[in-house]
Parts: sequence; C-alpha cells; structure tokens
Amino acid sequence: MTHQDRLDQLCINTIRMLAADAVQKAKSGHPGMPMGAAAMAYVLWTRFLKHNPANPKWPDRDRFVLSAGHGCMLQYALLHLTGYGLSLEDLQNFRQWESKTPGHPEHGLTPGVETSTGPLGQGVGNGIGMAIAERWLATQFNRPGHTVVDHTTYAIVSDGDLMEGVASEATSLAGHLKLGKLIYLYDDNRISIEGSTDLAFTEDVGRRFEAYGWHVQRVADGNDLAVVEAAIRAARAETSRPSLIIARTHIGYGSPNKQDSHKAHGEPLGEDEVKLTKQKLGWPLEPAFLIPEEARQEFRKALDRGRAWEAEWRQRLSEYAAAHPQEAARWDRLMDGKLPDDWDADLPAFAPSDPAMATRAASGKVLQALFSRIPNMIGGSADLAPSTNTYIKEYGEFQAGSYGGRNLRFGVREHAMGSISNGMALHGGVRPFTATFLIFSDYMRPAVRLAALMGVPVVFIFTHDSIGLGEDGPTHQPIEHLMALRAIPHLTVIRPADANETVEAWRAALAEQGPTCLVLTRQNLPVLDRAGMQAGGGVERGAYVLSDPPTGKPQVILIATGSEVSVAVGAQKLLAEKGVAARVVSMPSWEIFERQPPEYRASVLPPLITARVAVEAGSPLGWYKYVGTSGEIVGITRFGASAPGKVNFEKFGFTPENVAARALAVLGQ
Repeated sequence: MTHQDRLDQLCINTIRMLAADAVQKAKSGHPGMPMGAAAMAYVLWTRFLKHNPANPKWPDRDRFVLSAGHGCMLQYALLHLTGYGLSLEDLQNFRQWESKTPGHPEHGLTPGVETSTGPLGQGVGNGIGMAIAERWLATQFNRPGHTVVDHTTYAIVSDGDLMEGVASEATSLAGHLKLGKLIYLYDDNRISIEGSTDLAFTEDVGRRFEAYGWHVQRVADGNDLAVVEAAIRAARAETSRPSLIIARTHIGYGSPNKQDSHKAHGEPLGEDEVKLTKQKLGWPLEPAFLIPEEARQEFRKALDRGRAWEAEWRQRLSEYAAAHPQEAARWDRLMDGKLPDDWDADLPAFAPSDPAMATRAASGKVLQALFSRIPNMIGGSADLAPSTNTYIKEYGEFQAGSYGGRNLRFGVREHAMGSISNGMALHGGVRPFTATFLIFSDYMRPAVRLAALMGVPVVFIFTHDSIGLGEDGPTHQPIEHLMALRAIPHLTVIRPADANETVEAWRAALAEQGPTCLVLTRQNLPVLDRAGMQAGGGVERGAYVLSDPPTGKPQVILIATGSEVSVAVGAQKLLAEKGVAARVVSMPSWEIFERQPPEYRASVLPPLITARVAVEAGSPLGWYKYVGTSGEIVGITRFGASAPGKVNFEKFGFTPENVAARALAVLGQ
C-alpha cells in the first residue's frame, strides 16, 4: 500500500468514525449510511467537487445535495474537515438544541448545506432544479470566449430516495431535458429501515434510469476509489445526458456485528460496537471525535483549491464585465436577488365597468407584464398552462438543446414541479413559479412545506380554487386545501377577490422573502368598486375595509376572501335595505394581516364589534379566530358536487341572501 493509499484510508475512516462517535454521543441518528458511503463521498469531495469552504455562496461553485438526509453526519463531517464554518464542537452537539448539526440537513442553518433534505426524494428534485437553473443562466450569460456559468450538480441518493414517487417524476423530466451537468451517486447498500430492500424494492434501477434517458454506470465496490473516480470522470464527460452511478456499498461498513444490517440504519451502533468497529478499522479507541492531523491537513487542501478556483472565476468575471458591461450588471442584479427598479411599471389596472374576469385570467395578464420586466422569471405548470394562464409564448420554452426559454413544461408531475422549483430558487439567479389546480396542492404539499421551512421565494399558483369550478365535481373541488396551506408556518397564502386584488397579490408575492401561494378562481368575478375603501389598505396589509355603510357605525362585519367578497358586498346591500349597517372586509391573506401592527388590525376588525360573519367557500376550520364564539361562518363541511359553479354557490349557501340572513341571526334579528 502506497503512502497515498494509506492517507486515503485514514481520511475515509476519519469520516466514518466521526459519524459513529457523533451518533453515539447523541444516542440518536443514522451511522450506517455515512460509514458505507464515506469512500465515494471522499473521492467526490477531494477530487471533483469545485467549491470554496471560505465562501459557501460563491455563485459558480458545484452544488452538492445529500438527498439521503438521514445520513447527514457524512455531510457534517465533510464540511468540518474541509474548512467550512462548522466546528468540532458543532459535530459533538449533533442533534442537540440550537446546534448547527440538526438531525437532517437544514439550509440556512449550516454553512455549506445547499438544501434541507430528509423527506426522501425531495433532494433528488432539488438537485434537478439546480441543474436547470445552471443551464438557463449559462445560456443567458455565457458568450464566446467568456464563460461565467459552468458548474455541476452532484447528489448522493439512497434506496429510499429512489423508491419515492417524487424522484421518479423528477428524474424522468431530467432525462427528457438531457441535463448533462447532473451527476447522482446512488448509495446502493440494499438496506432500509425494515430490513433488506428485497422485501419491497427488487426492480432493476439502472434499467429504469436508462429508460428515462440517463447515462448509467455500475460500480461493484463503492470502496474502490479508482473505480469510483473513473465513473465520476466518465459521468462528467457525458454532456448530453444526466448520469447515475450505482455504487454497491455496505451500510455500517467496518462494524463487525451491524455491517449490512438494518440495525446500522436508524440507531447508534452502541458503545461496545463502536469500540469493536474502531478495533477492526485499526482506529484508536480514545479519544472520541479523533481527527488525525495528517487527515486534517489533507482535507484542508480544499481551502487552497477553493480560493484558487474562485480567484480564477473572478478574473474571468472581470474580463466578462469589460467585454459585456450590460450583461455583467444584469448578472450582478440577478445573483443579488434584486428586482429591476421598474419591475411593476406595466402592471394592469381594472375598472368596475370592465367585464367580469376570473382571477386566473387576471393573473395571466399580470404574468405577461412581469415577464417583460423581470428577465429571470421562469416557470410553468403541471400540464395545465391553458387552464392556469401561465404560458407566455413570446419567451420560448426551456427544452433540451434550447435552454434559454422561460416556459417550463413540467408535464403531469406536481410532486416534481414543487421540488424542482425549490431547487431553482436555492440555486439563485432565477425567480421560479409553478402552477396547478388548488386540489393538487395535496400532491405538492411536501415541497411547499420545505419551501416554507427554507424560506425560498417560490410563487405557487393554485387555480380552480373552490366549488365554483363547477361540473368536474368533488374530486376536483378543494374544500380543506386553503386551511391546509394556511397551517404551514412561514407560508404566505393570498386569495384575491378580483382582478385588481390579483395585481396586488402578485406585487405582494414578489416582495416576500419566502414562498407565496396565489389562490385563484376559474369562474369570472366582477371588478369590485373600491372607491369607499379606507386609505392605507389593500392586499399589502392582508385585510382591509372594502366598504363601510354610508351612514352610521357598522353593526356587523362581513369578512370574506376570494370570490365570496362580491357575495358579501351583495349581502351588505340587502342588510342596508333592512336598516342594518354592515362593514365588508376583504381578507385575501391571513398571514400578511397577522404581521400588521395591532392598531391597524383593530381598525379593520374593531374588538367592540363582535357581530361578525366569515364567508369562504371552504373548510370553516380556523375562522373562529376572527369571528369569535358568537360569530357565524358560512363555509363548507362536506365535499363538493358536480354542477355548474353558480348552482353550487346557491346550493351551498354562498348567496347574498343567505349571508345577510346569517348576519341578522348573529344580531339576534
């Protein structure tokens, strides 16, 4: 064995034993995957991965995604060893309160972690989104003799990742798009939590990916560094297809009693087994968390390599700026995440005399204006562009061999659409959006939740938002979906009442630092007369007084969202005929309203006016926070029905007459 061979094994065993010691100290975690995948991860990180630990946000770095997030000690060990801002003490605090080393990787918490992973399959889609962003930016900015975007996205994926449906959707699309700068290493250890993958996963993964259009290689021994290196090198040379490297590994490698066992998957090895493993690998029993100095020095070479890579890139960027100053200025703005100064200059406005318009149609008009002003806005729908009004034909399509278009064709792949868009936002430089029916937010919920957890600015467009969509019936009519989305922390949900609120909703969404859901109608809605609205209100405040009684103080408050706001306006008129003064409050966004100062909230919903009626064509769950125990909620507690939308609204009680009657009941009249 040569000196380099011994050094390689020392470095690999350092990763393995840091993982085993950290999980053992925490008495919780997954030691087996880091121990089994350490060798191929070592090859990737020390011989291929272009990164700068001193600047984790360098734009032209390679992206690394640990989709198998349960094996996070592998990533934490590599981040510490290569010189990121992760200390040995952080490793020793694995899975502890407020540590930088949580039980699964979290973007924004740990330096060098590109995305939050753990829900299996999501990282697979995130990586594909990053590769899409890289290709789009490269097409937009690279010029002959000047390359400013040229990096690769890598991921380590597991059996569990590839069992999940989201991974199948995402990798199918990646193959269609021929994303050549995408390389996934499959940790084929053949073990899941319940035992051998023979229990439930016996397909030929390689042939599946070949059918998807991927370049597939098989490595018989994931500990054979030369073969792993050759496979990665071949994958990098394949530029017309994404690559999957299937590496046969051994979970819990080195553990005498738990290697190749599900017992190495989700629990510590145990004190005795850690000692036996160290003995087998020729590792000192003490101290725990040992990092031999020779191994540390080898890993820390990443700092010098990273500085050199980034310095060389910055020189290229400087030369690019001299040759193409306008493009360089645009690059800076896009990578800073800034919108152009005049981004909202062309947004449409609508008058009450205009024809009734569905908010999905109004959104399409807004999107048309935004595309002309925001050059990095890119997105699409899950095969529903004609229905969601999200295809802007003047700006081309993002397709294999034509990566400069801004319309994405996701196909019927809602799961993948969400996770891919998160990856695009995480990459930086693009402003992604997605679109589908609100009922299919069920399919996207894991990705929407992770967008909220990470705080990434994706706009999720959900149309066909209620029983008002009509004849397609209860399978397509959302009931509980608005509340389900509102239940996600740090997610902003906006349901505009008409075309003008839709314009404001888009303005608010693009101002958000995190994700936003725009919930839009299929059916046409009147353009509301907002002449009587109080100054300083609107969608940007979350809720506002749309209409007060012409004389006297309000006796009852009608609170509504979306298409039901015009119903509340009709009820206000009926109540006025009966001598009852009603205030109409449009509340497009609970979340934005809750951020407002208490004084503003009290001005919209005065505490002394306890007679209140909430009107929303969905689950009433949650509305009592606004109407109290003495108020009324006109909502839906059953599934919808197949009938014309107007008939549904009548049958379910979303009429001015019923709302007025409920208001009178609240008043005891």
